[in-house]
Amino acid sequence: MDLSTSAVVFLFLTYHLCEAGHRNYNSILIVANGGQWGEWGKIEFCPTGYAYGFSLKYEVEQGVIGDDTSLNGIRLYCSSGADVQSTVGPWGEWTEVKECPRNSYLVAFALKVEAPQGPGDDTAANNIQFNCGDGTGLEGKSTDFGTYGHWSKRCTTGAICAIQTKVEAPDEGDSTALNDVRFFCCD
Repeated sequence: MDLSTSAVVFLFLTYHLCEAGHRNYNSILIVANGGQWGEWGKIEFCPTGYAYGFSLKYEVEQGVIGDDTSLNGIRLYCSSGADVQSTVGPWGEWTEVKECPRNSYLVAFALKVEAPQGPGDDTAANNIQFNCGDGTGLEGKSTDFGTYGHWSKRCTTGAICAIQTKVEAPDEGDSTALNDVRFFCCD
């Protein structure tokens, strides 16, 4: 999907209240620099409330003899006490939770992605930053591959309440694991 198509999809979904599962959302936050490999997983919603924090599943650098995947998963922590995640790759360990200050929630994000490496070792998505509703910035702990793209739009009302990840299944050559992510805003 090219940038203009992504913008049209974003605008369409922003201006039309959509329903998935038992929660309504009012917009989808996307970025243009997500990786190209993998399939989109299920949308996973906080049962109620909003996401106030996150943790990452990432694989440490494997060096010259290993296949780097870097970011494998993103987990949201919800004000309801639940934690939710979409599809997660098999490699790595979960980091400690990063949290917004009390009574503030996640409202925007930027994704750190490594461009395709041709015959080299691809990693795709590598890290993420979030903005909280009060302006606080949070950044995950992961590898140094790639660069951050532009920030997503902000939730215009409410905050992030759901996640959907695009993950490449393991293959025998060059696996990338997590490639892209979408977040959903609820009132």
